[in-house]
Amino acid sequence: RSSLLSRSQQILLNSDLKTYLMQNFSGEPCILSAREWVKDHAAAYIDKDLSSFSMAASDATKSEVTTFTRLWIYSHHIYNKQKRKNIIDWAKELSLSGFCMPGKPGVVCVEGLQSSCEEFWLRIRRLTWKRILIRHREDVSLEGGGHAEIQKQRKFPTLEEKCFDAHGARGNHMDLGQLYNFLEEKGCADIFQMYFGVEGH
Repeated sequence: RSSLLSRSQQILLNSDLKTYLMQNFSGEPCILSAREWVKDHAAAYIDKDLSSFSMAASDATKSEVTTFTRLWIYSHHIYNKQKRKNIIDWAKELSLSGFCMPGKPGVVCVEGLQSSCEEFWLRIRRLTWKRILIRHREDVSLEGGGHAEIQKQRKFPTLEEKCFDAHGARGNHMDLGQLYNFLEEKGCADIFQMYFGVEGH
C-alpha cells in the first residue's frame, strides 16, 4: 500500500506481484524477491494513467472473489477472552469457517473467500500478540466462484473453538495428539508437521 497509489493502481500492482510470485516462488520463501520486484516496478504503477487500467483493476477484483482461501495461523498463545470472542465473531461476520484452539500454542484456521480471509487476518494481526503468523496458506481458484463451489471446498462447517483435554499448571496446554486426530478426521493431517515440526500420531 502507498498513499501515492490509487485503489485501482494498488489492486493492479498487487495482482501483478501475486502472479509473479505464484509463477516463480510457489511454496518457497519469497519476501526478499517480493521486495526487489516492488522496488523495480512500483514507480511504473504510480505513473500509469488510471483510465486505461480500470478494466484490468475490475478484472483483478473479480478474480479475488473466485479464489477460495484457507489460512493456518499460529500464535505463541491465545488466552484472552476478548480475543477469543473476536475470532469467533469476526469469522461469523465474514462468513468464514474453521476452528480456533486456544491455549499455548494457539492455532486458528479460517477458510472462505480470499478477500474475507485477508480482512480477518488484517483485524487479527492488529491486536496485541507475543507472536502471530500465517504458518501455511492454501488458495484454490474456483470456476464461477458460486456459493455451492465455495461450500464444496470447506473442510469445516462453521468456526468453533476446540479444546482438547486442557492440562498443565494453568490448564492452558492442549492434548496435541487429540488435535492431530481432529486434523486427520478433516483431511488436514499434514498441517500438524508444518505447525510443530514433527509428524503427528
